[in-house]
Amino acid sequence: MDFTQNQCLMQITENTLIIGVDIAKRKHVARAIDDRGRDLVKRLVFENTLPGFKDLLTWVETLKHAERRSDVIIGMEPTGHYWLNLAYYLQELGSKVVVVNPSKVKRSKELDDDSPTKNDTKDAKFIAQLIKDGRFNEPTLPEELFAELREGMKLHDMIQEDLSSIKAQVHNLLDRYFPESLTVFKDWTGRSALHLLTEGYFPVDIINTSEDVLLEEVNKVTKRSVGMKRIRALKTAAENSVGIRVGLKMARQEMAYLMNQYHGLAERLASLENELVTLVMEVPGAEEMIDIKGIGAMTVVAFFSEVGDITQYRDPRQIIKLAGLNLKMNQSGLHKGRTSITKRGRKRLRNILYQVAIPLAKHNAAFSQLHDHYRTRANNPLTGKQSFIALARKLIKIFYVIGTRKCAFDPQRMMQDIPSLKGIQEAA
Repeated sequence: MDFTQNQCLMQITENTLIIGVDIAKRKHVARAIDDRGRDLVKRLVFENTLPGFKDLLTWVETLKHAERRSDVIIGMEPTGHYWLNLAYYLQELGSKVVVVNPSKVKRSKELDDDSPTKNDTKDAKFIAQLIKDGRFNEPTLPEELFAELREGMKLHDMIQEDLSSIKAQVHNLLDRYFPESLTVFKDWTGRSALHLLTEGYFPVDIINTSEDVLLEEVNKVTKRSVGMKRIRALKTAAENSVGIRVGLKMARQEMAYLMNQYHGLAERLASLENELVTLVMEVPGAEEMIDIKGIGAMTVVAFFSEVGDITQYRDPRQIIKLAGLNLKMNQSGLHKGRTSITKRGRKRLRNILYQVAIPLAKHNAAFSQLHDHYRTRANNPLTGKQSFIALARKLIKIFYVIGTRKCAFDPQRMMQDIPSLKGIQEAA
């Protein structure tokens, strides 16, 4: 949860014990300070294990009793994934867990000793100091349905990456043994080309197979019949191929292996996507988001996997900041530099929103008119890329309203603040 600094400072009182934890793979380091920033005890080094976590809690309870403090805030940097185990453990026990921006820790290292020296003990202290100054946020740790969506999208990305690797290897094999194939079939993943590759047809096999047999083979998997003209073009390409003619025995095995991997991954990906779409339909507002023309179901899945429960945010600007789409001003005195986005949030969420803004501007009438307005308005017209970013920010606000109010998308309401576009017809 993203609070203002004043709201964060209000949580720090004379009864607050502040714990800063520097996270590592095997051992973490904790430092404790009071609300005035004074060091209370020496550091605690504890292992990234259940006994280690219990040692931390025992240490904290001892400090609370010794310092007569009733409240505790435990903070850490959300770098890598090692912090998640401790954060979830503490959250399950009802402890107050916060995170500080790693860039702030890095920039504050020299405040005490004018030295850029980095070590776990020093980092833990500065994490605690930043919490004391109100420079922290509450992490959005997904639970239940949203945790399933988060893990599902991680698996989805893994399969996509493996699938891309297999596709690259198939291209490599075709470039060596039948480079002309893509002049006949534009995409080898199409039904006809994929079937021939799966059946192990190399140029020599195509040459030695009659046109009628090839046509019958291809039409087994196509909804539209492939004409004889395409088959003759394939045979001509095979006859004039400059592909390698040696090592065919092992090349056939390589192709069989790659096709087996491709089909397995493609089926697994389709099954996973169906499962994720079924899950996301349980999220209030997800169905209405998917109904917006230009928004795919997997876009909504990816959005909730990054954002989590949308009702935990008080304002859509918090999600805009989470995505790193908040604006960064560059001006001083009479100088007014270029305004850009901070890119300080989640890169994946920012990329998802930007990528969906492009087809929205093309296929959704409401967003298309808004895109044209941004680019042609008299005051501060935007470039194409800037307009897509503005559309991504607008989409966050729309998702927030739909998710919190459980209402359908209303293009006229989206345009109500733009006088020149108030009369837009309903389109979505």
